[in-house]
Amino acid sequence: MRISICNELFEGWKMEEVFEYISRIGYEGVEIAPFTISNDVRNVTKKERKEIRSLASSFNLEIVGTHWLLVGLKGLHLTHPDENTRRFTEHYLCELIKFTSDIGGRILVFGSPNQRSIPEGVPFKKAWNYAKEVFSACSRFAEDYDAVIAVEPLTKASTNFINTAEEAIRLIEEVSHPNFRLNLDVYSMLDEGKPLPDIIRRSRDYLIHFHVNDDNKLGPGFGKVDFRPIIDALKMINYKGFISVEVFDFSPGPKRIASVSLETLRKLLRD
Repeated sequence: MRISICNELFEGWKMEEVFEYISRIGYEGVEIAPFTISNDVRNVTKKERKEIRSLASSFNLEIVGTHWLLVGLKGLHLTHPDENTRRFTEHYLCELIKFTSDIGGRILVFGSPNQRSIPEGVPFKKAWNYAKEVFSACSRFAEDYDAVIAVEPLTKASTNFINTAEEAIRLIEEVSHPNFRLNLDVYSMLDEGKPLPDIIRRSRDYLIHFHVNDDNKLGPGFGKVDFRPIIDALKMINYKGFISVEVFDFSPGPKRIASVSLETLRKLLRD
């Protein structure tokens, strides 16, 4: 397992500053939130995309992929009853696949709680089929770019659609495409009220990416979560992907969050 970190934590930093710092302290990968570059990735030129890829490479960093995919651009919604809205969402997700591939990434973590929540008046089964249709089309598109869409279960407080690994796996099985997989997130898994190692073990055949954060929305080592059983479970299922630090509370500052999280994870991986 290798350790990466999400870039939106570094608010106000230039891309080069972010890459230089996280590389210097020992991160091997970076996960990009597209809205930190542009609210519409269609406006990011081929030249700019190549520069991002080259910049990461110059600091020996791997761009793991992208997340917070639908944040920034208005009019996107996965389960909206309006077909034009869903087609636009499908089209833009395909643009994000191209963008992710162009900057050197492969995994697209689909969280975006506000843009996937089922609108009032839409039956669950219809919303499910809407999502299934969009993800099926985009997964076929992703195949040509060697990209993978990783659906992420989120807390009930953030969305009313796909709150558990079990629900995500059911959707993955129905989409039934190798380029549609699972991302698990520690903070969100806590909401299930089940032992986290059990969730990880049951997800072994679907898991492609893993977000690490603590119960207080900060990085590993800042809260009360015992990460030893989590890392042990990942080792047990022979998980070989990145474990990526994603936080929702930036208040301690990016340097402290990045360094404490990295040291916490490094110690666990060494033991």
